[in-house]
Amino acid sequence: MKDADVLARLRELGIELPLPSIPVASYVPVVVSGSLAFVAGQIPMIDGKIVHPGRLGENVSLEDGAAAAATAAVQALSVIRNALGSFDRLRRIVQVTVYVAATPDFIEHPRVANGASERLIEVLGDAGKHARAAVGMSSLPLGSSVEVQVTAEVDPG
Repeated sequence: MKDADVLARLRELGIELPLPSIPVASYVPVVVSGSLAFVAGQIPMIDGKIVHPGRLGENVSLEDGAAAAATAAVQALSVIRNALGSFDRLRRIVQVTVYVAATPDFIEHPRVANGASERLIEVLGDAGKHARAAVGMSSLPLGSSVEVQVTAEVDPG
């Protein structure tokens, strides 16, 4: 896909591609191996603050959880672009895992994960369609309500 096309689509949607996240622990944001790029889990942050912190089923609504997942998905795109130098080498999103901090009785994990999935498809079209898992957790880093991990197919260059 073309870098300019993805950036234009983001602008058209009114979405600003954030600066790539900086790891808060001992890992790298992206590892490219052959034709796959493995993106470390992204938590939704804007201006250094967690978006919609807490747990679903407790103090975060379904809508806010989905919005947080969408924010984290855009952050994943940012770190992919940074690792590859542009979106030109990105072929498609292959797999997305959305971790949802939730109470034991919360069962709407897939609906929260739809925030990330729908955002990726909205930005990348068919290349954003992917396999997915939505997983419930008792807590996530820094009190985040969601964490999004992405695997993308890339041109090995």
